[in-house]
Amino acid sequence: MQPDTVGRQSKAAQRAGKAILGLPEQFGPMRTNRMLLALLLLAFAAMPGTLGEVTRGALEDAYVGVAVFVAATLLLFYGAEKAFGFDIGTTFRNAKLAQVPLAALLGAMPGCGGAVVVVAAYSSGNVSMGAIVATLTATMGDAAFLLIAKRPEAAMILLPTSFIIGILSGYIVDLLDKRSYASETAQLEIPMIGRARKRDYVYLALILPGLFFGIAALAQVEFSGLIADFSTALALCGITVSMLVWATSPIHSMTNPDDSAVTRVTEETSFITAWVILAFLLFEYVNAFTGLDLESLFNTVGIALPLMAILVGFIPGCGPQILVTTFYINGLVPFSALIGNAIANDGDALFPAIALNPKAAFVATIYSSIPAFIVAYGFYFFAPNFL
Repeated sequence: MQPDTVGRQSKAAQRAGKAILGLPEQFGPMRTNRMLLALLLLAFAAMPGTLGEVTRGALEDAYVGVAVFVAATLLLFYGAEKAFGFDIGTTFRNAKLAQVPLAALLGAMPGCGGAVVVVAAYSSGNVSMGAIVATLTATMGDAAFLLIAKRPEAAMILLPTSFIIGILSGYIVDLLDKRSYASETAQLEIPMIGRARKRDYVYLALILPGLFFGIAALAQVEFSGLIADFSTALALCGITVSMLVWATSPIHSMTNPDDSAVTRVTEETSFITAWVILAFLLFEYVNAFTGLDLESLFNTVGIALPLMAILVGFIPGCGPQILVTTFYINGLVPFSALIGNAIANDGDALFPAIALNPKAAFVATIYSSIPAFIVAYGFYFFAPNFL
């Protein structure tokens, strides 16, 4: 079968799938696996009994406890970026010795956008290897949103610590490694969606009241009756829209900087929310249906636990890191494992780094693993019960 025939059949299947689900043609390219997973998730939430109750609770917690804060943070960040736009490449070139702390600052910001900016600047020859190491060491990726929402006191320690370690690591690398790993051929290509869509404004409209319930939850305000029912219904509506966006998204995880701020918020928050839901459901399902004592299981690993968390950090993407953060939030792993994972992981920034320059990505990952190991085991031996 010819490639163009396969392409036509694939597009026809996409159109048929959207027609069955009642989605308009312009809604986006449907990803069948994601759509089936989203429909299965919503089916579980509609079921009676323990399965439905556990699923609804996890979805509400993911939306009200995490997604609304991710969206609010990204809206502030991308809105400011649009309002005060500047050429980051020129800024880095002129920064000289300030390159490393600037790169670490971008990496330390929640999410992966700042780190991706530095990766792209390195590919263009505007920053040093030390800047790449600084941003990848400082970044916690999308897991930072989850930690800030659920354990802000831990985030207030971890994020500044990673930022400082990123600066130190970057300067040391620039001092000791004078080689250039820059690639002149690779290009960072992120699909552009274009102007804001109706679903972006629908998503934002659901986020605003959700933020009220999220702040109330942080203040430990409990609702009952109709207000509690409304909170659950709002969360399920928000999750449904989020899953539809995620299942029909043309992007991998990061959006194009030229897209509207509202579109970028909708797309990236939906992507992050999908991973948060997966992590929350995994934990809740294991607790509710297997009888497995995860805390005892992790305790048997002992001294190897921080090392395991660091190795998980080497996996590209934010999903595995969100899972480690979820384990920490639920008291299953110590702070030493969390900070080791946070320093070692590069989040979604590792994907463009690999695409742009695999050698530089590998070297930077190895460099960032050294402070991760030192800091993680420093906390493990000298502050085992920290936070």
